[in-house]
Amino acid sequence: MITEKAPGKLYIAGEYAVLEQDCPAILVAVNQFVRVSISKSKTSTGLIHSKQYSQDSIHWVRQGSRMVIDNRDNPFEYILSAISFTEQYCIEQNIEMTVYDLHVNSDLDSADGKKYGLGSSAAVTVATVKAILRFYGVDFSNELVYKLSAISHYSVQGNGSAGDIAASVYGGWLAYQTFDKNWLKRELSSKSLSKVINEAWPGLNIELLTPPAGMKLIIGWSQKPASTSRLVDETNANKKALDDEYRRFLLASRKCVLEMVRGFKEKNITLIQDQIRVNRKILQHFAKINHIAIEIPRLTRLINISENFGCAAKTSGAGNGDCGIVITDESTDIDALEREWRINDILPLNLKVHQITYSN
Repeated sequence: MITEKAPGKLYIAGEYAVLEQDCPAILVAVNQFVRVSISKSKTSTGLIHSKQYSQDSIHWVRQGSRMVIDNRDNPFEYILSAISFTEQYCIEQNIEMTVYDLHVNSDLDSADGKKYGLGSSAAVTVATVKAILRFYGVDFSNELVYKLSAISHYSVQGNGSAGDIAASVYGGWLAYQTFDKNWLKRELSSKSLSKVINEAWPGLNIELLTPPAGMKLIIGWSQKPASTSRLVDETNANKKALDDEYRRFLLASRKCVLEMVRGFKEKNITLIQDQIRVNRKILQHFAKINHIAIEIPRLTRLINISENFGCAAKTSGAGNGDCGIVITDESTDIDALEREWRINDILPLNLKVHQITYSN
């Protein structure tokens, strides 16, 4: 039995803009995990099992008279895609395929199955890729796992930046810029998977960050799950109509995140906090011009309570639910802040930053 795990993630800044090249985001990996165990099957039939995902609901839309199932929230789709691409890579290395059982166990959802917004689809993809590579005896680097996972995930989701994949692979705090999706599609259609994996991907940049000493990350859950895929669909549909407004949003987000990266490099907590507040305003304006709800009332309460304690706070990820993040220092009375959250139906999550130790 081989078991591999991958951590969940939270976006700190740069949401939505990170979908475009040259627009960085900052993410952090957290110490909740998806674990994938793999073992050679004792029969000619393999098994894929997950206790958490067996009751997952399926979303669908109507296209004319046709029912179209949206599988982007179905974790099994990511598992199957990860298996397919990773096995294709192994076959190209002349490895003989066999039959195995795969068991998935996740900490990334609440006990009653609600999603916290910690990137479970990315984590299950990464953990599956790592487990299969280990099972077939393939030496792997962070880069190999990232690229196989990004291809697998994108083939199901069809949108997104794969920043959550990077956080699950590399761990810790990181600055991330996405790759050229059109380039990747062209390469995959004309070259072997191994060749595409070995190429430099235009636009991709992953930089590990070290937080300033004394900086604290606090996370609160709105207790309202959100769907990133559908929110991204809505904003993608508006890009052409918004045109100049969208370009201004991208420039503002890029400037803000680069300043925040400078805050990490200069060990300046105040600069990081200032840019958290700037990014909140940028996202509020982005929500307004797109007619979407990113900062729902419960997340606004989370932010306002945190600001009253002298912290900097904002939504995390696509918003419309899920989590809010807070950046503060050692002077904050975190217990008092979290008590105030609970009174306002905000659930503090006892999460820590997760560092990954395997080498590049």
